[in-house]
Amino acid sequence: MLKCLNVKMNKSFTIIEVIIAILIVTIGVSSVYAAIQQIVSYTHHSASRLTAVHLGEEGIEIVRNIRDTNWLKGIAWNNGLGAGFWEADYDDTPLFNPYNDNHYLNLEAVSGLYGYGPGDQTNFKRKITITSVGNTLEVSVEVRWEYKGNTYGPITVQENLYNWYP
Repeated sequence: MLKCLNVKMNKSFTIIEVIIAILIVTIGVSSVYAAIQQIVSYTHHSASRLTAVHLGEEGIEIVRNIRDTNWLKGIAWNNGLGAGFWEADYDDTPLFNPYNDNHYLNLEAVSGLYGYGPGDQTNFKRKITITSVGNTLEVSVEVRWEYKGNTYGPITVQENLYNWYP
């Protein structure tokens, strides 16, 4: 008869198994960390693009508001809307501030509105370009922003405004 040998099996991990396990866990954690960083970056970029689009639309609305206010006051529809490059706040009535590439929009803490008055400086720049062609104002608004040393944009919004009010 054969006798079974009673051999004790060593059930502990070897150093190589431990190193491999640590390596796998490290790679997994590093991958998750890199993915989270990428998601945060994409989220910030998407939020900035959305803000830039709205700031561009607001630039068009500022010019449209000035045109409409001129009609209500009974003055020339394009008064204060000269051809050129401008920067404007949401409450400007004529455009009188020429565009300066060194000016950033500020975020007003109380109202939550963007402008060139007091507030926290943002990374956004808005340039309003007006070209006069007969009874038409060609309005173009470019918004650029900076993030981590890179410049993004421009996001461009365009509109033609007409003198349709008799």
